[in-house]
Amino acid sequence: MAKDRLHYGRLVEDALRTVVRDVLKRTAKEGLLGQHHFYITFRTGDPGVEIADYLRERYPTEMTIVIQHQYWDLQVDDEKLAVSLSFNNVPERLVIPFRAIKVFADPGVEFGLQFTLESEPAPAEVAPLALPPAPPATVTPIERPAAESSAEVVSLDRFRRR
Repeated sequence: MAKDRLHYGRLVEDALRTVVRDVLKRTAKEGLLGQHHFYITFRTGDPGVEIADYLRERYPTEMTIVIQHQYWDLQVDDEKLAVSLSFNNVPERLVIPFRAIKVFADPGVEFGLQFTLESEPAPAEVAPLALPPAPPATVTPIERPAAESSAEVVSLDRFRRR
């Protein structure tokens, strides 16, 4: 099978991360709307993740935060989110690049996204999708009108598969 040099998996995940970014930007501006609230699971060891040392020790690989009732100063730019949360009544500032996010869920509306690619992908990071073999091409001869006859309108329906 040919190597995926376009990295479709990365492109799709990046597109879906823009959904997360746009939702969080709107939340930063307008606050949580209706029943919306967010569970965000992220890799704590990824480049750009900023969390307190005691949190990194407690959660060395990944951590899930909830943005619902007690969060402050949510800021979002194109690459990351920053939010203040309380851990055992101690406020902490977290900075999370979007590439570090593994799961984004909004249980209030039963919506969720799971990101499976690592932050910095290896060259062949996605297993190719197994596509069924293409059906053999069929050629339908087209009758050319004689030079002296007038133009003929041909319906495309006879060339469509049914």
